[in-house]
This record gives sequence, structure tokens and C-alpha cells, in this order.
Amino acid sequence: MWQDLVFLAGSTLSIVFLAPTVRDSTARIPLGSSVPSMTIGAIYALTYGTMDMSFSAVGSFGVATMWSLIVCYRSPGPHDGPANVARFVGSLIRRTRQSVTGTATETDRGATGHSAD
Repeated sequence: MWQDLVFLAGSTLSIVFLAPTVRDSTARIPLGSSVPSMTIGAIYALTYGTMDMSFSAVGSFGVATMWSLIVCYRSPGPHDGPANVARFVGSLIRRTRQSVTGTATETDRGATGHSAD
């Protein structure tokens, strides 16, 4: 049981440390950092929940929520909101395709003028 509380304490500190980033309207956190952090927090929350570590699950869900707010509202680029996740995934797919084929796509050549990370 004490381990559950230790993980909750760590998550709570993460939430406290992420709060200034969420509040700062000038903050710009790359999607390449924030989307994986959001995803890991959600996976941890699910994992802790299946282990009956309720406090840890709630704490990790809180961290995932903070990172999702950063993804939606503090990423560089002209877009806000949950569409940033799709933008990140699309960029990841394009970059993977480019790595495999060795050629750039229209988007990589600057058709949009914006980078997803």
C-alpha cells in the first residue's frame, strides 16, 4: 500500500511542476515531447488501475491530463486543440515513410510550411 502513496506523491509533484507550463500562454512545448509524455501517463494510469493501485492510477491520470492540455494548447504551430495529436501522428508517419524510402513527401518539402514538432 505504501508504494501506491509514493507513486501518487510523484504524480502530484509532476502535476505541480507542469501547472506553470499550462498557465503560460507563451510556452511552446514540441509535440515530440508532449504527446509521448501524455501517452505514457495514460498507459501508467491504466496499468496502475489493473494492479488495484487506485491512488497511483488517479495520479497518473492527472499527469496524462496535464500533458494533454500542453499538447492541445502549448505546442508550437498555428493549431490548438486535440487536432494536434493527429498532426503529430501524421508527422510521425511522414517521417517514418521518408526514412524508409529515402524521399521527401510534398509536406516535407514545405507545402504547409509548418513542422509538427
